[in-house]
Amino acid sequence: MPAVVAPGDVIRVHPSGQVNVLYRRNANANTLFATERCNSRCLMCSQPPREEDDSWRIGEMIDLLQLIDRDLPVLGITGGEPCLLGEGLVEVIRAANQYLPNTVLHVLTNGRLFADRAFVRSFDRSAGQVVWAVPVYADNATDHDYVVQADGAFDETVNGLHNLAERGHRIEIRCVLHRQTVHRLQELAEYLYWNLPFAEHVAFMGLEPMGYARSNRETLWIDPLEYADALSQVSGYLWRRGMAVSIYNVPLCLLPDQARPFARQSISDWKNVFVPECQSCTMRGSCCGFFRSAGDGWRSKGIQAIEPKAIA
Repeated sequence: MPAVVAPGDVIRVHPSGQVNVLYRRNANANTLFATERCNSRCLMCSQPPREEDDSWRIGEMIDLLQLIDRDLPVLGITGGEPCLLGEGLVEVIRAANQYLPNTVLHVLTNGRLFADRAFVRSFDRSAGQVVWAVPVYADNATDHDYVVQADGAFDETVNGLHNLAERGHRIEIRCVLHRQTVHRLQELAEYLYWNLPFAEHVAFMGLEPMGYARSNRETLWIDPLEYADALSQVSGYLWRRGMAVSIYNVPLCLLPDQARPFARQSISDWKNVFVPECQSCTMRGSCCGFFRSAGDGWRSKGIQAIEPKAIA
């Protein structure tokens, strides 16, 4: 099956005959799936959590790390909430340091368990190799806790971020853009600048229409055109103040010209599609395109090909 696997890829074969691809050498992003468990229930979660014992994944991840190409620049770790593995996550990251010492680990976590300083200290040896990508959805507890559906989450997350920073860890702040987060983007940007200036990167992310996002569509969906100007303004606000900024998962045609330099080709290749309007677009080669899961119900009225600009 050359279209599915290729030399250098790593697969799991079940006794039933089911085959799972765990690592693809030519993929634009590779990720270890740590656990299906989570201590939040985010309204837009694309991977709804399941409460089951999947501690077996710890051993599998450590075995997998020994098979991955040594020159891989970045490897993701996601879930669920990876920190729920506790000491197991510490073991995985130590193994990565041993087998992939030059690979940056990009760990997606809600950061809540880092409110425990002892837990943060257990990752001291990994400081510098790991980027902890932590979502902050608002400048206040009420809005953030509503999005993640967990009381007290905002305070735990912010305390955890400061604890990580005190131990010299690399930090990325993420915010998924939807109806419950975009109304206070400027306030959020100001909060990040004044309270979390140690973050090395801020990523604003378009909504992936999977999992809980589908069942909560009426609560979440907003045409990106409605927040594009505000997104452009806050991206410029943070950039002018020395913070690295990226816009993920928002096609270039939906962004003002001044916001397009912040846009990234962020959608994993196996999730990525382009629509018929993209065929003649002059900027298709640098655009993120669309999630394969996005149907007509998630379609912006602003989708159009970007035409060459006339030279005066």
